[in-house]
Amino acid sequence: MIHRRVIPFAAFLLWAVVAPGVVAAATVVEDVRTWDGPTHTRVVFDLSGSPDHRLFTLDDPARAVIDLRAGRIDPALVEGIRDAGPIQRVRTGRREDGIRVVLDLERTLEAQAFTMSPDETRGHRLVVDLGKAGEKPPLRTAERESTEPFVVAIDAGHGGKDPGAIGAAGTHEKDIVLAVARKLADRVNAVSGLEAVLVRDGDYYVGLRDRTRKAREAGADLFVSLHADAFHDRSVRGSSVFVLSRNGASSEMARMLARRENKAHRIGGVSLSDKDKQVASVLVDLSRAHTVEESLDVADVLLTELDGLGEVHGNNVEQAGFAVLKSLDMPSVLVELAFISNPAEERRLKSSSYQHQLALGLTEGVRSYVATTRPTLALGDSTKEYRVRRGDTLSAIAERHSVSIGALRRVNELGGDTIVAGRTLRIP
Repeated sequence: MIHRRVIPFAAFLLWAVVAPGVVAAATVVEDVRTWDGPTHTRVVFDLSGSPDHRLFTLDDPARAVIDLRAGRIDPALVEGIRDAGPIQRVRTGRREDGIRVVLDLERTLEAQAFTMSPDETRGHRLVVDLGKAGEKPPLRTAERESTEPFVVAIDAGHGGKDPGAIGAAGTHEKDIVLAVARKLADRVNAVSGLEAVLVRDGDYYVGLRDRTRKAREAGADLFVSLHADAFHDRSVRGSSVFVLSRNGASSEMARMLARRENKAHRIGGVSLSDKDKQVASVLVDLSRAHTVEESLDVADVLLTELDGLGEVHGNNVEQAGFAVLKSLDMPSVLVELAFISNPAEERRLKSSSYQHQLALGLTEGVRSYVATTRPTLALGDSTKEYRVRRGDTLSAIAERHSVSIGALRRVNELGGDTIVAGRTLRIP
């Protein structure tokens, strides 16, 4: 999904435009990346310079072809690309004026390409988007803002060589947050108008800089990083939601957590090399202030939903200097689902049922935020009714109907968890 928030993303091919009689410097394809999403497949070519390219499609067999003037590529970069969504394989060849890259497709698809200028993490890029099921890929225009899905990047913390915190019973944080992330993605994708992208979908390590880069490349409107941390005092419990602090951590707990999470990398500021120091400082400060305000808005609703599932640690959204939150182009929050160091919370976190409830609550929080900030986006909102039976509990009804407890409370204007047999509840 592409829209105004997508900072750079996939890059494809290139060629340099030169005046007649002037020899063009070769534009080298430095890397090729693919991403297969629910609405389209994207191919990104990282380039050494600005591309001069042409994209067209062919039938019988289905192909997407990119000609890159004055381009150069090592064929080894595409040899491993097989069965990436509708892309069966990628081939390269030399042309008199550059190179040709051919995407062999399993069926005819619409295609479009756009270029991305260098930023703080990437150089020049050419992005090729392939629409699915005969549909055109999403257009990268402001007109799509009110109709395109709201993309949520879900980041399961740690992974691979980095297990994260370890509970008393040996539970690894990386495994818990991945399980919740997958359930959250399923719930988000089940809501019309929302689209989930998993930053990590397996037991492997992703650097902090790459986590936010992956979110940008997916055109994310919101970045949600999931964790389940530990503390030396095993009695500490409860959920927390963090956003970036502009002036340092807001509590000793926040400072401790920020130092722990930032060990992997440090993220620098935005590239503003063409601005003087004063202008650059003002631009960065304004952008960050706006993003932090948006982050606080979504964090507030997420914390409310988590409060409906159990105890929260503190009454307010926390602020800290987590490196993974230092993005200037999308609201970003870090959710501590619970303290894995607390034996009771460790047992709950291992429960598939509780993981499901966490996913439902977070989904409802995202939905509430989107309904407020994107009122023109039609979110699926059909409701049904359920008559309360003797012995029913609100949590059991919520789990049975795959909704969050917070959603049930809000829709039915309940002040707590007490329900009376015979009452009819609306199920969102």
